[in-house]
Amino acid sequence: MDKVYAPHDIERRIYERWDSHGWFAPRGSGPPYCIMIPPPNVTGTLHMGHAFQHTLMDALSRYQRMHGRSVLWQPGTDHAGIATQMVVERQLNAQGVKRTELTRAAFLERVWAWKEQSGGTIAAQMRRLGDSVDWSRDRFTMDPDMSRAVTEVFVRLHAEGLIYRGKRLVNWDPVLLTALSDLEVQSHEEDGHLWHLRYPLAGGGGQVVVATTRPETMLGDTAVAVHPQDKRYHALIGTRVQLPLAERDIPVIADEYVDPEFGSGVVKITPAHDFNDYEIGQRHALPLINILTPQARLADTVPARFRGLDRFEARRRVVAELKSLGLIERIDKHRHAIPRGDRSGAVLEPYLTDQWFVRIAPLAQPAIAAVSEGRTRFVPESWARTYFEWMRHIRDWCVSRQLWWGHRIPAWYDENGKVYVGRSDAEVRAEHGLSAAVVLRQDEDVLDTWFSSALWPFSTLGWPEATPALGKFYPTSVLVTGFDIIFFWVARMMMMGLKFMQDVPFREVYITGLILDEHGDKMSKSRGNVIDPLDIVDGIALDELVAKRTSGLMQPQLAPAIEKATRRQYPQGIAPHGTDALRFTFAALASPSREIRFELARVGGYRNFCNKLWNAARFVTLALGDNPAAQQADAAGELPLSVADRWIRARFGRTLATVESAFAEYRFDYAASALYEFTWYDFCDWYLELAKPVLQSDAAAERRAALRTLVQILEALQRALHPLMPFITEEIWLRVAPLAGCVGETVMLQPYPRAADFPADEAAERETAWVQAVILGVRQIKGEMNISPAKRIPLLLKDASARDEALLARHRTWLERLAGLAEITLLAPGQSAPQSAMALAGTLTLLVPMAGLIDPEAEAERLGRLLARAQSDLEKTRERLARESFVRNAPEHVVTLERERAAELERTASGLAAQLERVRGLKPS
Repeated sequence: MDKVYAPHDIERRIYERWDSHGWFAPRGSGPPYCIMIPPPNVTGTLHMGHAFQHTLMDALSRYQRMHGRSVLWQPGTDHAGIATQMVVERQLNAQGVKRTELTRAAFLERVWAWKEQSGGTIAAQMRRLGDSVDWSRDRFTMDPDMSRAVTEVFVRLHAEGLIYRGKRLVNWDPVLLTALSDLEVQSHEEDGHLWHLRYPLAGGGGQVVVATTRPETMLGDTAVAVHPQDKRYHALIGTRVQLPLAERDIPVIADEYVDPEFGSGVVKITPAHDFNDYEIGQRHALPLINILTPQARLADTVPARFRGLDRFEARRRVVAELKSLGLIERIDKHRHAIPRGDRSGAVLEPYLTDQWFVRIAPLAQPAIAAVSEGRTRFVPESWARTYFEWMRHIRDWCVSRQLWWGHRIPAWYDENGKVYVGRSDAEVRAEHGLSAAVVLRQDEDVLDTWFSSALWPFSTLGWPEATPALGKFYPTSVLVTGFDIIFFWVARMMMMGLKFMQDVPFREVYITGLILDEHGDKMSKSRGNVIDPLDIVDGIALDELVAKRTSGLMQPQLAPAIEKATRRQYPQGIAPHGTDALRFTFAALASPSREIRFELARVGGYRNFCNKLWNAARFVTLALGDNPAAQQADAAGELPLSVADRWIRARFGRTLATVESAFAEYRFDYAASALYEFTWYDFCDWYLELAKPVLQSDAAAERRAALRTLVQILEALQRALHPLMPFITEEIWLRVAPLAGCVGETVMLQPYPRAADFPADEAAERETAWVQAVILGVRQIKGEMNISPAKRIPLLLKDASARDEALLARHRTWLERLAGLAEITLLAPGQSAPQSAMALAGTLTLLVPMAGLIDPEAEAERLGRLLARAQSDLEKTRERLARESFVRNAPEHVVTLERERAAELERTASGLAAQLERVRGLKPS
């Protein structure tokens, strides 16, 4: 084995070998296990959240594959209608071309060309991350077979009355000129104003006051409403008020929606431009006056002087005129939620337009029942409440989008506007007896991207055909996804799967947390805190990192601050860590928490873990040589296992049991922790050291037993670690497996080690625990008394039991070597001991005579300086935390860190004080 672990040299080579042999495809006759990858947008690249989830999906796939199951991890990408069209339109604009200057067919040719050019980026990233997906089944939501499934679903739903076309209020993006679903709306609190407007009574003699955050919409008001039980306005119900500027009267109506406690208790009703007002308008048969064009300019339905104005300019003009007429009572500063499009960032408008909708209630009920009855289980279970809350208050789904890129709606119109839905023009004509002379025009709109994604679990498997893959892998085993798309995707897949497959799409839904930066902030381009996972894997120079973070900003003015922060945080850029270190970090972070803080330093720690594993493997292979005696049985039968051999096997068995339970419960953090602790502490720190005296001894049988245990545990450990760290374990396994007598081309197709093959051995564990306690006790004394670890010192044992004496006799060699002892002396009962430092190993007292080991005066002076510094730092930290302004104004994570620092300083000062007191009790030599 190479002396130094170099992930960059092995990872690409190993992945190409896996892929070329087709080892990722389902194999064998074991029970099926299937994971559907959440298809990333073809426009993008994998971010940290993707890398996190892909690590967990790959770990599950590899783990189940090693348990003999026929595993399909289904890859694919989403056509991302709006996002992709925006990318290509920007490219055209840079060339001085507008989309509308091209034919639809010509534009779509541009999109497909761009997809072919850049669509491989995500696949390349997935390969670098070690994703063991079945590339032979790679899917794209606009593939012909996938498009056929989309058309089939639309036609069948329409035939059952579950898809309809109607004029409804939708979320309208005036920049992209398309409707958006509720889930594509991002609402954030922003500073604005609340205008209180006076509407005169039509009969004179008074007025009512209404409040609005969008005064320009008053031009579309068709009523004002009061609560039917509000006695202040009983006399006005049924009368009319004058609508200022619009020169018309509107009625005063009574509706229980109105909150009498809010404002004046009178609400303006604009049914064509507010969702709540629309519902009120439907109840009272109010007219719908659309005052906006698709571009959010004022339409011909408003007074001539406002027509053609941008909505915000119209707002300014309306307010100015109302002021001049004395019809504004007051203007309040007001912070409220502003709806913006998740792609364009434009302020959205409720807009009245003809769209296609899915009638959702009949589809939602079976999906609710499936989770209630346990046919699909959420992990953690608390996310089921989120699912139920949305599903029980769901509204019809607007599925049409005014775009060119996407699945075109399979509906045709004749010259009279009659609509025909079918799988093709030919089918429509045949079904409705329409001759070739009848001109049919296909609907220009496309379907919401999430419509095709909702079919992903069965369309990727060949539906509507009854393919072998569909029969074998549906329902799928588990969906791994984030909580932010429970509504977008999970719920819709549940509804469509139950509708068209009569079964749930997945048995379990594992909801991951959201990856945040080290400060607890969401990673975003505008914050300048985004990290490309491959930059952690392969490393990146500082200037390149700065360029990556500051290019393509929606707000270019942020670039200087982002550059400054990046140079401060990564003065040397990001060093290469390798894929396995990043993957193990993600696994260790995968707790049930909703938010997960990512710190690059942790990846560095697990890079050291990889080095530790590599060095252990080098030690074992060097000890074994090319033809190890470890495989030879002793002439008299089985090789005699030492206590240490038995102990490491038992510890490994316990570790495997923990890992098995952790995978079953999706506690990847527990699995990672158990494997880390066994590898680093039990195997490397303890067993390798306990084995060295045996390997260097003349006891041939014991030496062969130790060699066999070393190689068997190391080989099985590679199998245990493989789902989380696939590359390094493959490289080590290929070298170690022949030495352990194992046959196979790759570790990924080997059986996962079973806890039952490494049974418990409580006697060996108790005996080894005694050895460890004595060694650690001596090391503690050395550390506290500032004695060099390499210095060999005497040890006195006081209050030793018969068991202690027996264990000492058996393990004196280990104790002397690992604890650095010159000699070990048993004190007789009542025998006095010289002035000593003390530690306990159970009931056994460990004494290290201090004479000649330290200078008490010099050591007291050193400890005094350390104590004074710790007390000074503690006082400053306490003063900072006592300042109310600091606790109130500092970021939460900063205050938390200060409190943790104070607690650590308290522990340090206490420990130093105790050590100082002990040293002062020693007499000068």
